[in-house]
Amino acid sequence: MQQQLGNKKLSDEKFLQRASHFARLGSGSAARSVYPLISQWGKTNSVRGSSDEYAIPFEKNLHKIFQTYQNTILIASSAEKKVSSRVGHSLMKTNPFAKTRYAQAEKNLKEIIGALKTGDLEKFGAITEEEAMTLHALMMCSNPSFVLMSPSTLAMIDRIRNYREETKLPVYFTLDAGPNIHLLYPKNISKQVSSFISAELLELCENGRMILDKVGKGPKKIK
Repeated sequence: MQQQLGNKKLSDEKFLQRASHFARLGSGSAARSVYPLISQWGKTNSVRGSSDEYAIPFEKNLHKIFQTYQNTILIASSAEKKVSSRVGHSLMKTNPFAKTRYAQAEKNLKEIIGALKTGDLEKFGAITEEEAMTLHALMMCSNPSFVLMSPSTLAMIDRIRNYREETKLPVYFTLDAGPNIHLLYPKNISKQVSSFISAELLELCENGRMILDKVGKGPKKIK
């Protein structure tokens, strides 16, 4: 099957690759969003065919437990981010821990790929949380430095960790370049997690706000 991009007719694979390339010019997140379930962006020896110019599909390597993964976004603050992704990336040029960070990222990528393939929720969660906390630590020791988490963020992290320790349920978090928590968990424990959110986390959210999200099936063609 062929698709058309501009004046060129392309195969489905090439069309999505080009779409990802053009999307990347505006947003790295958009570049990763042209494929269903999961994709990988950034040149690395760990993934064949990877590129800095576009994302590539990765769903064939994804264990079924992750194919319906849930993401509840807990809004600590709806204010505009203090630091844009572009500015955050530029700060790494002078960050004294940049070299160590790049080595850590490559190591974590290799390990999390294995976890995604085998369905190892514990390893996936541990790496995800480490990556989130490292991002914020790097912002705190950059020049100029930024504290992107809020007191509500820290309180939610503490409650999530306590809940996981008490219940042994695979509930983990990640953060973007801001104070909001992304709570990650498999669909089969959604009811338990929903009760936990209502009882302990919503009161820490701005106006009790949260967004229910999950792994997507990718963009749909508009006729």
